[in-house]
Amino acid sequence: MTDTALVIGGTRFIGRHTVADLLENGYRVTTLTRGNREDPFADEERVSHVEGDRTNDRDLEAAKLSVDPDVVIDCVAYHPADVVTATEIFADVDGYVYVSSGAAYAAEHVPKREGETPLEACSPEQAVDESGATYGNRKAAGDRAVFTAAEAGVNATSVRPCIVYGPHDYTERLDYWIDRVLTHDRVVVPGDGDNLWHRAYVEDVARALRIVAERGESGTAYNVGDRRALTLEETLETIADVADTEVTVVPAGADALAVGGLEPTDFTLYREYPHLLDTCALADLGWESTAVEEAMARSVADHRESDRDGSEWDPGREAEERVLGVKETL
Repeated sequence: MTDTALVIGGTRFIGRHTVADLLENGYRVTTLTRGNREDPFADEERVSHVEGDRTNDRDLEAAKLSVDPDVVIDCVAYHPADVVTATEIFADVDGYVYVSSGAAYAAEHVPKREGETPLEACSPEQAVDESGATYGNRKAAGDRAVFTAAEAGVNATSVRPCIVYGPHDYTERLDYWIDRVLTHDRVVVPGDGDNLWHRAYVEDVARALRIVAERGESGTAYNVGDRRALTLEETLETIADVADTEVTVVPAGADALAVGGLEPTDFTLYREYPHLLDTCALADLGWESTAVEEAMARSVADHRESDRDGSEWDPGREAEERVLGVKETL
């Protein structure tokens, strides 16, 4: 018998790679989306599509009846009510996995550990908010909904990725830095270049979702991130290495950045305090991560084939040039 998976969301980034991973591991897959985006699996006979809105209970119930999935991977649950409803409708599946986030953690532990590091609180107002400011709060509340469902007998689990990168990354956060390395020989990084914001290669996240669905312990959350975390400076050097080019990374503190009218937070993927997730629990299930050099090589290759340049994150090259000029005089 071939296992059947329902992926709620499955055409864009994490969901797209999750569908591909499930196919590689013998599943038949159905995606549930609103049909607003081009389906990359339209010609794949082992992938079916159900059109519907995941916030509509009847659409979820219709998907349940038509697919009768063994596992459900929920990639687009952005409010705790979404998780409550899904764990009720899919209460009898072999595995329901909620895609949470490392942003759900409320304390700056290094590293952040499942079951030890506290989660963000979530007020009733935050639970229905749409802004980025409450993202972590809402994801944490979704985790708690998973734990409650598990106590009621649902085989529900959670996966918490840190910053996700890789092919088809619509956020373009890493694309900004790739573009900088490919187009300039000197690149400004904020601070001392040693800031650490843990990242997760998207194919590893997809594999984690499947493994947790198959082997995860109900009521448990699993962190996922690269097994070797890179500082921002190391990230740019790795991009240059795999792209077969050279780059000079120029760290710039707040005073130097101010010359260009910039602040450290104007640069994407900058975080003053380290954000690092412990991934041992996931590794204990048999999950392995892709070597960061290989993950970056695939990311750079995809960047070159795409039209993404990360320009929405660009603090302004002219401003950076002023910073570089000041750094040259020091």
